[in-house]
Amino acid sequence: MNRRDLLKTAALATATLPLVEGVRAHAAPGPRSKNFVLVHGAWHNSLHWARVTQHLVALGHRVDTVDLPGHGLHARFPASYLTGDAAQFAREPSPLRNIRLEEGAQAVIDVLKAPRPGPRPILVGHSMGGTMLTQVGEQAPELIGRLVYLSAYCPLRLKAPSAYSSLPEAKTEYGETLFIGDPDVVGVFRINPRGDAAYLEALRAAYYQDVELSAFLPFALALTPDLPSTFFTTEVHATRERWGRIPRTYLRCAQDRALAPALQDLMIREADAFTPGNRFEQKTLETSHSPFASQPEQLARLLAGLR
Repeated sequence: MNRRDLLKTAALATATLPLVEGVRAHAAPGPRSKNFVLVHGAWHNSLHWARVTQHLVALGHRVDTVDLPGHGLHARFPASYLTGDAAQFAREPSPLRNIRLEEGAQAVIDVLKAPRPGPRPILVGHSMGGTMLTQVGEQAPELIGRLVYLSAYCPLRLKAPSAYSSLPEAKTEYGETLFIGDPDVVGVFRINPRGDAAYLEALRAAYYQDVELSAFLPFALALTPDLPSTFFTTEVHATRERWGRIPRTYLRCAQDRALAPALQDLMIREADAFTPGNRFEQKTLETSHSPFASQPEQLARLLAGLR
C-alpha cells in the first residue's frame, strides 16, 4: 500500500471515528456520577479519548479532556512536515521547542479548576501524561480526588522520564527507529505520522499492535509530530505531603511495547516505597500501550469502577 492509498484509507476510517473531541462531555448528573479529567500522552490529543469519553458518559459520568500545549488544536507544525521534505524535516527546529513542562501542568490545572458539581475529579494520565499528573498532584492536590496512571510515567526516584528510558527495564524491541532528527537540534522528540507504509506499520507495532491497520490509521494521522522535549526531560519533584497524599491507581498494560511492563512495575514499586501508607491500587489490562483504541469500553468500565 503506497502513501496515497494509506491516506485514502485513513480518510474513510476517520469518517467512522466518533467526534467527541470537545472539552466537556457530560451525562445528566446523578447521585453516583463521577468527574473525570483525561490527559493524553506524547503526540496525542483529546480526540484520542473520544471512545472512552462516549462510554463514560453512557455510564452516567462527566468527562473533561485536555489538549496539552502543542497538541491537538494547539499544535504547530514545521513547514517541512507539510511539504514532505524529509531531509529538511530531520533538521528543521520545531515551533514547539520552547514549550515548558510547567505550561502543560498549568493547562491541566485550569481544567481542574473549572466549576463542576459532584466530587473532586479523577485525574487520568496516559503515558507521558503521567508526568503531568505527578507535577499537578504536587502543585494542586486539593483539586484532585484520585490520580490514575494509565501505563504512564510516574517519575519519583529519578525525577525525569528521560532518566528512566536508559534503564534495562525500559528496553523493548520496538520503536527505536521511529524518531526523526536530533532533539538537541530540532528541540523536540519528533515522529512522522504522515510517513510511508513501512513507517506507519512500525508505529502501529510499537504503540497499537492490538489494533487493525484500518482502525489504527485515524488514530495515527491525528497525531502531532512534535513532543516538546521538556515534557520528557524536566525533573519533577513530588513530596509525601502533597502528591503523596492523593489516592492513586495504576492501570498496567500487560502487552505494552512502548512503556514496558517491567518499567511500569518498577515505577509502581518506587512510588509505594515512597508512600508506604498510600500505595497504588493496581489493575491490569491485557492490551498494547493504547487501550483507549483497542479496548475503550473495558477501560471506561475500569475507570468508572474506581472509588
